[in-house]
Amino acid sequence: MKRNVILRINNEEYTVLTKTNRTLLEVLREDLHLTGTKEGCGEGVCGSCTVLLDGRPVRSCLLLVTEAEGREIKTIEGLAKEGRLDPIQEAFIEHHAIQCGFCSPGMILTGYALLKENPRATEEEIRFAISGNICRCTGYVKIVEAIRSLSTSEGRR
Repeated sequence: MKRNVILRINNEEYTVLTKTNRTLLEVLREDLHLTGTKEGCGEGVCGSCTVLLDGRPVRSCLLLVTEAEGREIKTIEGLAKEGRLDPIQEAFIEHHAIQCGFCSPGMILTGYALLKENPRATEEEIRFAISGNICRCTGYVKIVEAIRSLSTSEGRR
């Protein structure tokens, strides 16, 4: 069965005619061409499909598109404002926290959400927050450093 689903993504409204059993990930990538959200495992384990739903990280590969209707969705494409990267995106660049880049959108959005909720996040809290995001390249040290550099407990931000 198909129906129109109204989605609010990155402060813009989209109406998509879609089957109701499709995931948010499928609609983001295939219908709306927001390809920053990656498909990794398709089982909610790797975190590469992470988006923010009402400000909280969720696995878009596990969320039916109809469950996202009427809620605020933020993808990696929605972080930059007026052509300027968000500070967390800049921190990932400055700290060399990006290698292949496949996990980066999910890691960045997870770090962004953590710092919004807890601007004084400790290293332990950062490691716990990103523990659901798998990175095969960096070893996590640079990712933690990038997020930690924005924590007000480090005297920054």
